This record gives sequence, C-alpha cells and structure tokens, in this order.
Amino acid sequence: MRVYEAKIVYSLISLGEDIRLDRPEKVADYLRSAFEENPMQEAFYCVYLDRKNHPFGRHLVTLGTATSTLVAPREVFRGAILASATALVVAHNHPSGDPAPSAADVQMTRVLREAAKVIDIELMDHVIVGDAKADPHGIGHYSFRAAGIL
Repeated sequence: MRVYEAKIVYSLISLGEDIRLDRPEKVADYLRSAFEENPMQEAFYCVYLDRKNHPFGRHLVTLGTATSTLVAPREVFRGAILASATALVVAHNHPSGDPAPSAADVQMTRVLREAAKVIDIELMDHVIVGDAKADPHGIGHYSFRAAGIL
C-alpha cells in the first residue's frame, strides 16, 4: 500500500501591493495573468483569503478543454483547509470571452456553496473571467455574488 505525504508549497507570484479581493473586478484583475497561461482552455482557480479578504495563495484546481472543466468540492476545499483559509474565491475563465454562466456553472456554484457551509469556510464569490469585447454587457467578467446566487 502506498502512503503519501501532503504538503503546501508556496511560490511567490506577487510582491508589493497589499490588495483586498472584495469586488469581482479585483478578482478578475488578480487572476487574468494566470488565465493567460492557457488562453484556449478553461482553468479553474481557488484564491485563499485571510479574514480581511487579502489573498495569500492561489491554486490551479483543474485545467479543462476549450468549453468545460470538471471540478469537485473536495479538490476545491482541500487546499483551503490545508492553508487554514477563512474564506476563498473561486474563478474560472471562458476562452470564448463571453463570461455568461452555463447551467453547469450555476449548478457547480450551488454545490460549492453548500460544501462551504458544511466546512465553515466562506465562499466569497465565483467569478467567471472573459473579455469585455466579447461580453454583451461590456464588463468582461461575471460574479455569482453580484447576481445573488451566493
């Protein structure tokens, strides 16, 4: 039987500016460079937050295809639990540029919301990052909190 050790490895991704991820546009700006690493694929990230909504870590949970990515609550919250996060923001991109949520996005957000309640880590928001030029509303991102789903 194989036994594995779990550990957290920190790699510096930002130095300097002290930011609070308290608005969806800040989340989109914070993660935009991460999504540019694989612009033709959906990527799902978790951003771990302290009690004042300052990010102290981000984690690529899954990298999918041009139109979808699979996400499980245990994968989303594993890192948050190990990092002792008090809250988290999840985000993924839409390579098409249109940040409108799919039915699967809405369902996944509801599942994550319920899982967050059980483990007592606040799910602050789920942000879909797109492109303002491809967004019918001209915003470039979609926030489930702003939409009233969270």
